[in-house]
Amino acid sequence: MAVSIKKSGLVVVPTLLTLGNGACGLGSIAMATLAREEIGETTAIFYAGAFIFLGMVFDGLDGYVARLLKQTSQFGSELDSLCDVITFTVAPVFIMLSLTDVFPLRFLWGVGVLFMLCGLLRLARFNVELTPDDEHDWFRGLPTPAAAGTLASFAVTLPTVEGLVAGTTSDASRQLGEQIVLLAEYCLPVLTVALASLMVSRIRYPHILSQWTRGPLNFFNVVRLIFVAVALVTVHELALPLVFCYFALGRPVAVWMRFVGIRLRGIPALLNLPKERM
Repeated sequence: MAVSIKKSGLVVVPTLLTLGNGACGLGSIAMATLAREEIGETTAIFYAGAFIFLGMVFDGLDGYVARLLKQTSQFGSELDSLCDVITFTVAPVFIMLSLTDVFPLRFLWGVGVLFMLCGLLRLARFNVELTPDDEHDWFRGLPTPAAAGTLASFAVTLPTVEGLVAGTTSDASRQLGEQIVLLAEYCLPVLTVALASLMVSRIRYPHILSQWTRGPLNFFNVVRLIFVAVALVTVHELALPLVFCYFALGRPVAVWMRFVGIRLRGIPALLNLPKERM
């Protein structure tokens, strides 16, 4: 009887973790919009990004705990997607709006709406295509947590970059910080549009944790680990945005290079020329 009561008490744990994800999304929005005057703009934006990453932790734990307790259900799946809408499709828009003001607000608002709509379509498609025997080794389209994490990584890095600009280090570091801030302000809306497009694309993205925890590491996973290690050692203050941008943009760049290579290999045949002349 005691075992049954104990087990029934654990049933709510996955649901609480999922709700924690949604609460983190609301916390991120509150930090990006309401907390600037109380704790400072830079600190507020930092915590807005940190809440996104905390939501990613809850999002990863709820499914694992549900499978561990054998409490997976359609209710949990739908609740997970609803909380993902808050944390990974709405909250990142406010982070983007907080990090750049060089474009007209109407344009930035349109970019934010595009990101949110593509995130909603991505989550809806995932729910429809999900099957009980799916091991989640690959995703079709950029997952919404990865897209949100890419934008949130710039928010988390902001205090470090502001430290470079503030003149607490050398002149070279100060100039580097100013260039990074300027580049981010102009590139972030473009990156947001790219992330929105990738979420609704059919490009396959690997499930990193799933593939690394099953079987030995392959060559490409070793390359990714080396890239992360080098980024942490050389440009540690920018490692997080670099790693997330690499994950989000690396696959489409590889697909584009493969497509260009196929087209270039076909030119000799079209021109009736031997390949050696290329």
